Amino acid sequence: MNAPFVRSKLERYGKLLREAQQREAKFQQSQRGWYDDDGVRQGGLIAFVRYFWHVLEPETPFVDGWPLWAMCEHLEAVTFNEITRLLENVPPGFMKSMLTDVFWPAWEWGPMKLTHYRYLCFSYSASLTERDNDKFRTLIASAEYQQLYGPMRTRVKVETHEVEEADENGKVQLRNKTTIKVMNTRTGWKLASSVGGVGTGERANRVIIDDPHNVIEAESEKVRNETIRWFRESISSRFNDLESGALIIIMQRVHADDVSGTALSPDFDYCHLMIPWEFDPTRAFDDDGNLVRNQIGWADPRADEDDPDANDGEPAWVDRFSEGAIDRLKKELGPYGWASQFQQSPVPRGGGLFKRHWWKPWAPEDGKYPAFDFVLASLDAAVTEKEENCPAGLTVWGIFTPPDTPDFPAVMLIDSWRKRLNLHGIETPRQGMEIPQLGDSMERRRQRDMMWCRRVGHQWGLVEWLAYTCRFRFVDLLIIETEKGGIAAAQELQRLHGNESWGVQMRTVVGDKYARAYAVVPMFSQGKVWAPIKDWAEDVIEEMESFPRGKFKDLTDSTTLALRCLRETGLLQMSDEIREAERERGRHKSRQKALYPV
Repeated sequence: MNAPFVRSKLERYGKLLREAQQREAKFQQSQRGWYDDDGVRQGGLIAFVRYFWHVLEPETPFVDGWPLWAMCEHLEAVTFNEITRLLENVPPGFMKSMLTDVFWPAWEWGPMKLTHYRYLCFSYSASLTERDNDKFRTLIASAEYQQLYGPMRTRVKVETHEVEEADENGKVQLRNKTTIKVMNTRTGWKLASSVGGVGTGERANRVIIDDPHNVIEAESEKVRNETIRWFRESISSRFNDLESGALIIIMQRVHADDVSGTALSPDFDYCHLMIPWEFDPTRAFDDDGNLVRNQIGWADPRADEDDPDANDGEPAWVDRFSEGAIDRLKKELGPYGWASQFQQSPVPRGGGLFKRHWWKPWAPEDGKYPAFDFVLASLDAAVTEKEENCPAGLTVWGIFTPPDTPDFPAVMLIDSWRKRLNLHGIETPRQGMEIPQLGDSMERRRQRDMMWCRRVGHQWGLVEWLAYTCRFRFVDLLIIETEKGGIAAAQELQRLHGNESWGVQMRTVVGDKYARAYAVVPMFSQGKVWAPIKDWAEDVIEEMESFPRGKFKDLTDSTTLALRCLRETGLLQMSDEIREAERERGRHKSRQKALYPV
């Protein structure tokens, strides 16, 4: 058998093999993905990524893993119109941008035959979306992609000669060479823009927001609020079809009040895909111990329903990052950077500056408070009803002697509220059953006060709420910051309630919020701070746990103002200070004289 004949046979066989492989690839990619018997996702978008990975990353090996399968599963749910709002919070390096902003649109244009779809892509910097658009265009224009999803060309005979014709029905063919707006011949396009950029004037089938916040600027409340305003006011109307238009957000958490925090609020209904690097059972299970599943039924595969704590701390993708690399990142990023970027939480687990377990719970069988030696109320004032402005926050604290440390005083949170109020409201006079009666017990009078508050409290302003709280909690002293609306509130309280049993004092704050908070940390870490198991107390604990990355800071500011006041006045001392004072008194104690000469 001669060599040319063998070569032609081998070439023909190779061609047939490649055609068979291409047909199998098209068949696999055009379906929705599924999990095989070994729990590995096959077909659909993930098959598309595996097949074309080498086109974009010829020198980087493809690393498979369940986080990638989870993202594909959710993006496929968008394609099949099961969800139209998707929020993905996953760690950096999980290929979220390339998957969502490059492979997924190319998959919808190609295997899913949605060549008419249009995509608006935003990020905090246009250079990032333009980078991904360049990769997208490279993939679409590649020979491998065009062989499967480009126009089919056939030879037809016209009279005495042959001509080549293209079947463009449902096929992907580019019509321009720019990377800012990649366009095909079927009216589809993909536009790269930035937060607040020109893309807000376009309408599309898909809006992709990839990292709307710059991590470096995450602490800037002004920049953060402007991004959230853009997200709320400019994006929801950017769809060709308001019913089927899909919005996908992919980002790491940078702050409690970031775009993710807004999307997760009750105002929206986002399907949430959240993958922390280290498994956290407190976020995978609800308070009743039930596994949390999102709208498409997905749950973290590390969760063990029989033993929720079994896989606590298990990493998400060990093949993606080595243990040594992760340990180095933890040290370099610090607790807040690690929590936000890799754990998808604005604060470290257990709390940031103020640890949750530092609060000592007060839960006696009779449900009553102990006897307090001194009661202090602290106001962080903000006189306004506007939602975009900070609310006023009040906390009330009592000095008492705890049963476990009778020689050392402690402080207990006994009330708190956060409200957006005008300076004054309507203080409705007590009538009928709310009037205290002669001979009423203290408990009966308090019940009457509570009934009166429930009936008319919605009409009160800041001054009325402060007066009611100080009377109801038997406050000795109300302290108010001199900043914001504090001066006006103090003046009105002294004018209208100057004869009350509680006093009002203005206090000047020194240093920034973090410095003031840091100064009172030892009181918490030494077990000096108690709180009852109440919903309003949980509001304070949660806010302080997330400080300084939380949405609100008013109750934290009120707390630090109160505790600093108690420290400076000597009403609350640390254990070592008390011991040192006792030693000092012993050193200067005069020697007793004999009763008679010896």
